Amino acid sequence: MKKLSITILLVAVSLTMAYSQKTSQIDTISTETKKEEVKYKHSIGVSLLMISNFLPEPADYYLLTYGYQLTQKDRIFVEFNTWKFAEPLGTYNDSEELYPGYVREYGIGVGYQHFFWKGLYSTVQATPFLKHYMDEDNKKIQNGFKVYMQFAVGYRFEFFKERWYVEPAFAIKYWPVDTNFPNSFAKIEEGGPNYICEPSLNFGFKF
Repeated sequence: MKKLSITILLVAVSLTMAYSQKTSQIDTISTETKKEEVKYKHSIGVSLLMISNFLPEPADYYLLTYGYQLTQKDRIFVEFNTWKFAEPLGTYNDSEELYPGYVREYGIGVGYQHFFWKGLYSTVQATPFLKHYMDEDNKKIQNGFKVYMQFAVGYRFEFFKERWYVEPAFAIKYWPVDTNFPNSFAKIEEGGPNYICEPSLNFGFKF
């Protein structure tokens, strides 16, 4: 009888310890899950560089981004972009010769953003652009197509209960596909680089 009582006691203690350990593991997983929960999954952003549209020679540059936060560290986004320029992008603001007209581009791209530590992040993005080549009288000459790739490293600063953010970054931009230049544009474009490195500054709201 004594042996039976000891055996029952040992079994009860073992079951209690096993249950306690399992409960502790569930509580730990639950706590970790709570830590990983995303408070605001959606976001809308714009580029603060659009302020350049108010300069004497505006670029007519507009950017609108919708983002979706998958986890605390991973975000995907869709971005609408349009701008116009009258010189090769690879030597923008430093070109020896301007186009006899300008180029207007419209693009919708997709990207992925990963946060490494606090607000430090990197993004990769690909955007196909439809190009309109315009002459000096604002008449369309012909259409073209561009594939625009970006890789950026930056830092997100959040404020107002983490609902608003600013993202200064530095980006490398590369366009491996750029088609159908009119002859007069192609002569000026010839030999120019098909990449550029420049800063960016985005601003957004999470909800």
